[in-house]
Amino acid sequence: MTELVKLTLHDDWAEIRLNRPERHNALVPEVLDDLHRAIEAAKAAAPRALVLTGEGRSFSTGGDVGAFLEAASDPEQLRAYSERVVGGLHDALMKLLAFPAPVIARVNGPVTGGSVGFVLASDMVIMSQRAFVQPYYGVVGFGPDGGWTALLPEKIRTARALEVQYLNTRLSAEECVSLGLASRVVETEELDTGIQEWLGGIREMNASTLAATRANVWDAPRRAQVKARLDQEKARFLERISAPDTREGMQRFTNRH
Repeated sequence: MTELVKLTLHDDWAEIRLNRPERHNALVPEVLDDLHRAIEAAKAAAPRALVLTGEGRSFSTGGDVGAFLEAASDPEQLRAYSERVVGGLHDALMKLLAFPAPVIARVNGPVTGGSVGFVLASDMVIMSQRAFVQPYYGVVGFGPDGGWTALLPEKIRTARALEVQYLNTRLSAEECVSLGLASRVVETEELDTGIQEWLGGIREMNASTLAATRANVWDAPRRAQVKARLDQEKARFLERISAPDTREGMQRFTNRH
């Protein structure tokens, strides 16, 4: 059976890789369950840094719209499925924000929908030139999740965050750097070199100091604020998911993709 999330423990760092490339690493409950286990196992290994990435051509395209549509024939099933996906994603983001070592996103390809939360929960982000960020919420009819309203405005300022979502703007890797969503853009084949350069710099620092720095930034009060806003995102996602126009949007989206 294929591992949907791969955890690789290196000498002093850990890598978590989403491994559903045939579906562009789209998020389903089984992926999120494996992701939770991987984060906990990585934390137990006490690495100097945690790297998040995706297998194949995409980093992750967020929730699997086709899977939501399959559940849409039964309103109760759809709500339970949505609760599991969005709740599982948000719980994973909270675990990442509390992770006791630097978190690095290795964005190997497109990252859309709620999976942008993995970028927002990371401290350092390196992107392939072919990667991009895009919301798609207004196209499908979903409520934004994964931190699009809870974390993104703080990163790129409120007006820009709203504009991106109102117009379904596709942000190139270069634009992500200019907005502060990413630190570096490289050719795809240079991603690992860039990661190793960062890891080399981290190794020269006192690990306890870096852990204290991250804990100060993502302290309990700040994480509580984020959780409250993520809970708000989930509540509005659940309101939108059963709306007739959302079902129509899912049908149009899946027919085009």
